Amino acid sequence: MNNYFKDIILDVMKASDLVEIDKIQELWSGYGSILRFGLKGSDVSSIVVKHVCLEGEDSHPRGWNTDLSHQRKLKSYRVETAWYQRWSRSCDEACHVPECFVCESNDNEMLIVLEDLDRTGYEDRKTSVSIHEMKVCLKWLAFFHATFMGKSPDDLWEVGTYWHLDTRPDEFKVLEDKALKDAAGIIDQKLKDSHFQTFVHGDAKLANFCFSQDGKRVAAVDFQYVGGGCGMKDVAYFIGSCLHEVDCERYEAQLLDYYFQMLKEALEAKLKTIDVQALECDWRSLYAVAWTDFHRFMKGWSPGHWKINDYSERMARKVLENL
Repeated sequence: MNNYFKDIILDVMKASDLVEIDKIQELWSGYGSILRFGLKGSDVSSIVVKHVCLEGEDSHPRGWNTDLSHQRKLKSYRVETAWYQRWSRSCDEACHVPECFVCESNDNEMLIVLEDLDRTGYEDRKTSVSIHEMKVCLKWLAFFHATFMGKSPDDLWEVGTYWHLDTRPDEFKVLEDKALKDAAGIIDQKLKDSHFQTFVHGDAKLANFCFSQDGKRVAAVDFQYVGGGCGMKDVAYFIGSCLHEVDCERYEAQLLDYYFQMLKEALEAKLKTIDVQALECDWRSLYAVAWTDFHRFMKGWSPGHWKINDYSERMARKVLENL
């Protein structure tokens, strides 16, 4: 880390020195890294630093190295900075997100200094989950969606999620499923036309949830693609990130019932004056549409991916038949 950023961290955290503890991960396509630092002389013992190099390294693991891809990533880091500076403090413990201590940029680098979730009780990362643990994440999503229901996504993505049709023309161009390709715009518009718009996390996969040791609480990270949209985008994507096709079908009704139960509680807790029954009716009808929207992206981006399965194909065909 250069001295410019180091001095900012020391000043903001009122620390005498900082020491790198470990590298948590490299950022996608070589755009930097996420690091954990220990602090000396500060009331906070450790922080997590997202250090972004805006030039990148053109090393996309699936070969999508284009200027459009690069510009999308640059915007995603600007959006994440705006999220932490303007919006994240609206989240309470029911949809916990890391506290942001400072965001800074210098030349072609950006720095986001965050709460170390390992230090504050969210130290467990999971690669597989039980249905109960999935429900903990769905409760987080319900309270997140309730918190931002009806808000205008200023300084964020106008339409959230990293697979949004308007931001993925390269993947759309190579999509070979003609029926899905022809209907992609209609599917996208149906999600946009929902009367109930909120903020979506935009990348609400299991890997972006950090659990407490007892598994009863979660926090979420990675807000590069947060923006406006129908909450079913997050719900469908999250469920698809946790379960294989047989279990997606087996648990779909149970998981959706639980999400809408939590959404009702969250809206009441947030004192939102909204027709909850109409919201549930609208969003339930869009669950398969949201699933199909992501399926469209996957079939263009990575045609051999495990998520392209019989369940997703059946879901998509049903949606296409009903358009």
